[in-house]
Amino acid sequence: MSQFTKKWVENLSTEVGRKRYRLYVESWEKKIGSFLDFRSENSSHNEGKLKGLPFGVKDNIATRGFKVTCGSKMLENLLSPYTATAVEKLIDAGAYVVGKTNLDEFGMGSSTDNSALQQTNNPWDINRVSGGSSGGSAAAVAAGLVPFALGTDTGGSVRQPASFCGVYGLKPTYGTVSRFGLTAYASSLEVIGVLSKDIDLTEQVYNTIKGEDPKDQTSIKPEVPTKTKGPFTIAVLDNISDLDPLVQKAYDKTIVSLEALGHTVVKVQLPTLEYVVPAYYTIATAEASANLARYTGIRYGLQPLYSENPDDLVQKSRSEGFGDEVKLRILLGTYVLRSGFQDQYYHRAQKIRTAIRNDLDRIFKDVDMLMTPTFPTPAFSRDEKSLTQFQQKVADKFTCTANLAGVPALNVPTIVENNLPVGMQFIAPVFEEPRLFEIARSLKDVFPIQDVPGYSEDWS
Repeated sequence: MSQFTKKWVENLSTEVGRKRYRLYVESWEKKIGSFLDFRSENSSHNEGKLKGLPFGVKDNIATRGFKVTCGSKMLENLLSPYTATAVEKLIDAGAYVVGKTNLDEFGMGSSTDNSALQQTNNPWDINRVSGGSSGGSAAAVAAGLVPFALGTDTGGSVRQPASFCGVYGLKPTYGTVSRFGLTAYASSLEVIGVLSKDIDLTEQVYNTIKGEDPKDQTSIKPEVPTKTKGPFTIAVLDNISDLDPLVQKAYDKTIVSLEALGHTVVKVQLPTLEYVVPAYYTIATAEASANLARYTGIRYGLQPLYSENPDDLVQKSRSEGFGDEVKLRILLGTYVLRSGFQDQYYHRAQKIRTAIRNDLDRIFKDVDMLMTPTFPTPAFSRDEKSLTQFQQKVADKFTCTANLAGVPALNVPTIVENNLPVGMQFIAPVFEEPRLFEIARSLKDVFPIQDVPGYSEDWS
């Protein structure tokens, strides 16, 4: 158990500590709004490696006794009838759920401003977004409201908010963590991931939740990793451009630091990078249009007070229940799947997906991992300088690569300037998560985790 974890357990072991914790969370929540539901009175009597640790769960992951709203009016009153496998494993290990965290509606967005239920602010600067779609989980971890939280990552939804909030964010190999209990958005891309300020705890949580699950036919047993210790050979992209000056500074400094630590850095080309975003959004929206077709107000979803007939009921349910971003993605997905046009869009995107996987396999023959910026900018503001929805989608090119290829990736916090943290993304071959944890430990002394203004380790 790391020092970080021990302090959490010790602080919560007394009545005074629990009272301080409750007041601390209430104070932060007035400013950042990371939780949709928080219950400080929860606890656990289970024995295990995570005994006594509270954690947050993104509100598109089922947890019995809590709602599972997906940040949408469509499911605003849905009470979860069961618990997701990943959450169940953590509870069995002694941890306990204290709340459900806010998200972009159904996981669609890069800011958590697309939630229909509330706005989440970045704890470093409440005028900036926390990132998306796991922005609630990232903000809660960064502010010290929980030692770790679960998020979901479809195109970077764990790593990008982790970068914006200055914490670690792991997207595991596709299939190594059961998706049973995760509300489906884009089934072939999304995974349950982990956010924490402590890399040892991040690894411990991943090791707890991974494994084959008979309730999820896409889950697999992770293979034994081939290389877990450095020094590593790390690829970086040649001719990378269009980065915010602060991100460029962090990128350059990380490369210098890796070489100083004894790792070998080589420059590589990733020709398929320019096709990542169009391929990702074609596949993700196609799957979203199919997965969200179940919300009609008949068996699932918001039911209007009055309707003339079944068609009117479905129309009102979807019109009133879904937000603009969800409607946009359903329409795009329906468009690319329409009869006679699958070859032109969807099937072509799948071929590009294979090319991206082949591109990474080619690189991983000679190197242990690939490093890129996690996002081209730090957390953006909500003023006129904010990124448009289109710009936010284009900026997903670094993170979407790992989802299309199914490989693991980790956001590692680096520099913080003017209250703006910046993270770097490390991508490894499938099942090689231990390499990611090791490279993060290697950089921990160079880029120590920094606390947001107002953070208190003992909630005093």
